[in-house]
Amino acid sequence: MLISTLIIFIALVIDWLVGEPKRWHPLVGFGHLANRTEQLFHQQKSSPKQQIISGFIAVMALLLPISTVCYYIAEIDIINNIFAVVMLTLCIGHKSLHDHAQPIASSLESGDIQQARYHTSRIVSRDPATLHIPRAAIESVLENGADSVFSALFWFLIGGVPAVIFYRLSNTLDAMWGYRNQQYLYFGRFAARLDDVLNYIPARLTALTYALIGKTNTALHAWQQQAKQWDSPNAGPVMASGAGALNITLGGPAQYDGHWQQRITLGSGQEPKAADITRALRLVRHSVWLWLVILVLLTGLSYA
Repeated sequence: MLISTLIIFIALVIDWLVGEPKRWHPLVGFGHLANRTEQLFHQQKSSPKQQIISGFIAVMALLLPISTVCYYIAEIDIINNIFAVVMLTLCIGHKSLHDHAQPIASSLESGDIQQARYHTSRIVSRDPATLHIPRAAIESVLENGADSVFSALFWFLIGGVPAVIFYRLSNTLDAMWGYRNQQYLYFGRFAARLDDVLNYIPARLTALTYALIGKTNTALHAWQQQAKQWDSPNAGPVMASGAGALNITLGGPAQYDGHWQQRITLGSGQEPKAADITRALRLVRHSVWLWLVILVLLTGLSYA
């Protein structure tokens, strides 16, 4: 427990000081490999059942060999802890979250709406021209805080390097293939379901953390009453609790690929503003510190 806590602390510090690699990021390379794998396995003219099976085989062909190699490297005594720090640092995206979201808030505060819209379009998939910029940015911060930070920490604690690698790569595949459109409805179904399963517990721990850090009663009420109406089983609790914790409203109609989706309203209180993007980042940051404090306490109790 002590070693895992130290690895997490060091990885978070390195991530915050250095950020994600500007070049040669392993996840970018994995994305290219996933595209090649898709070309090999994905036949859109095949039956839905065949596409689902092909999607399953493609996911396993990508995840199992890489996770297995990482398992054996992590077993080498001389380098195991250094390898763990490096891999966990690459798997978490805490500083990246700030690097992508803070320029949105800064652009809005300076009155540069076009620049703010551009920065927001880089982190959300909805149509840029129709964006409610603060709302879209905060939704991305809250959801990616769960996916890129807390789920990664959770799976590292559960299974070390192989588990966090398996999780992070599956999350990447969900981001690439987990769309409910004509191209990926069947082929990407297993990737999407696997990501739902792997994020189920971490998402709820994240929602609880957001509630404890922010307006607790409002967050818990929003989570209980609104989350189940959201289309994603994991994003619902995270964003409902986060919206309640910040005392703002999220959700509502959004346009994707020219089509409007009537999403429910999450949270309560005021419409989000530029300053609320910074508040959302602070919520994630303070949640990270809470997890670290809890880990330190649990480590101390294990040696008591």
